[in-house]
Amino acid sequence: MTAALAAPLGAPLLRAAAPRLMVGITDWNLRLSANPDAIPLAARLGFDGVQVSCGRKLVDGKMSLDHPETLARCVALAKQHRIPIDGTCADRLHENGLKSDPLAVGFVRDAIRMTQALGTQVLLLPFFGKWALATRAEMEYTGDALRELGPEAVKAKVILGLENTISAEDNVRIMERSRCPNVLVYYDVGNSTGAGFDVLKELRWLGAARICQIHLKDNPGYLGEGKIAFAPIVKTIVELGFTGYANLETDAKSAATLEADMQRNLGYVRGMVRALG
Repeated sequence: MTAALAAPLGAPLLRAAAPRLMVGITDWNLRLSANPDAIPLAARLGFDGVQVSCGRKLVDGKMSLDHPETLARCVALAKQHRIPIDGTCADRLHENGLKSDPLAVGFVRDAIRMTQALGTQVLLLPFFGKWALATRAEMEYTGDALRELGPEAVKAKVILGLENTISAEDNVRIMERSRCPNVLVYYDVGNSTGAGFDVLKELRWLGAARICQIHLKDNPGYLGEGKIAFAPIVKTIVELGFTGYANLETDAKSAATLEADMQRNLGYVRGMVRALG
């Protein structure tokens, strides 16, 4: 395996506003995908930030968040409720995957522009379902597509975060092929566990500089009551010096218990962080 990459250009920006591990929430797990109403709800529940999806469905040929009035409302609500939009997700890639669909590059370009307009930095690029990365050729195609997108991401000061089910080593191969310092790993603890990887080993191998954000989940149960041991994971994240956002991607038992379930998982993670000092 090649040597570790140098610290990415975006790393200081990502950590400047976050002197500790911050715990955010995804808008889709609040059942408000690409809906500005997720922002005040996340604030009311006590989260440090909220990850906003760009919209899986198209409205007038564009991702549903990609309308000036909608973007402006997101920015206004974040300011009003004093909660950062900690990142975005190009969820349209569930329909047009970056591993082979030429339409995907255009959607990522639009998502970069939206991410910048929202005043945030991390753009999650998902690779799941039929768009999951399975072959070396698909990974190389993805790296080449990211090389094409890289200059726009750097100019916009947006980090492109790879979330998938491949190994840390394969993710770094894509990063290196992209030749872009703004391509990093969006590390999902649940995905990596499900794929059979050693999460603690991968986190330590990647180091904080190659991880832009983290998803914490062990669905469908509550954190700490499933198969994943979160205490050593959170301890490792903190020991690595990672001080960005760990966003909960946790399911709720039902719509009726959504708020209580989210606060329960938030309290669990916050308790572990506090215990570590």
